Amino acid sequence: MSRRPNLAVVGATGAVGGVLLGILSARADIWGEIRLIASPRSAGRRLTVRGEEVEVVALREEAFDGIDIALFDVPDEVSAQWAPIAAAKSVVVVDNSGAFRMDEDVPLVVPEVNAAAARLRPRGIIAGPNCTTLSMIAVVGALHAEYGLTELVVASYQAASGAGQAGIDSLREQVKLVAGGEVGEQTGDLRAVIADNGPFPAPLALNAVPWAGSLGEGGWSSEELKVRNESRKILGLPSLKVSATCVRIPVIRTHSLAVHAVFEREVTQLHAQEILREAPGVVLYDDPAAGEFPTPNDAVGTDPTWVGRIRRSLDDPTALDLFLCGDNLRKGAALNTAQVAEVVAAELAYE
Repeated sequence: MSRRPNLAVVGATGAVGGVLLGILSARADIWGEIRLIASPRSAGRRLTVRGEEVEVVALREEAFDGIDIALFDVPDEVSAQWAPIAAAKSVVVVDNSGAFRMDEDVPLVVPEVNAAAARLRPRGIIAGPNCTTLSMIAVVGALHAEYGLTELVVASYQAASGAGQAGIDSLREQVKLVAGGEVGEQTGDLRAVIADNGPFPAPLALNAVPWAGSLGEGGWSSEELKVRNESRKILGLPSLKVSATCVRIPVIRTHSLAVHAVFEREVTQLHAQEILREAPGVVLYDDPAAGEFPTPNDAVGTDPTWVGRIRRSLDDPTALDLFLCGDNLRKGAALNTAQVAEVVAAELAYE
């Protein structure tokens, strides 16, 4: 007699963890026990999942006893320490951190693009990509399958929540300060009103900050390098040309990207729209004459990536330009993790 697999959520009390619990409650219920795990200081809290209150247990080795699949939504260093411990207990780990994304023995999986990659996991760990990559990869992957992608030039416009709860709290406080202060047309006025930038290198309220992540080689930010390296791995294109510029903008949730994509074959606007209209995990919202194109406000709280402003390049018949938006806390983090877990659950035989 078959049984339902038991699932653990590691980091259940965090911002993404909370979204994940809501997703697990709303999607098809294929799970046996759902065990909630967090740091010792959060142990004992009670959270609601599938309409029932569940007590959070502390992260320790014994917490993985009897678990089949564990979803990790924790900082890199926590995943680096605890994911191998869980995997050593024959738990399949689906990790949302950056700890294992570029490990050759860890598949980087987005089910709409490369679900089959989840089957080959020699370390017992499957990684999910960064939220910026996730916001665009279903769109780019669908077009690549038809036309053959050769190059990406991307500008991202990323929400404050990409910097965690500290980013959300900081933006809200900055907005309050700006609303109550005298802010003129000069950037210097913002700095005078906002003394604490929080996790951002400059004031974010009423501003755009062309930086996300840490400093890498050649002046590239870690966030920009993730877009390049993760896109190559997911699409199986190790030589793909990728150039990204990541910008923080003053919205709470949903990352947006302007994408210039170059392909092996000639493209047309209408055919690209047809492809994306049928692509899984994508909503086509593309009628500028009627004022229809995606904005962060449209996508927030929804599962798909919204895409519009699809145009063939004026100078290159093999290139497309488009604009897309994806909720970074849903598909950009929690939803992809849940979808990967469902892929694994369907693969494994529970007898």
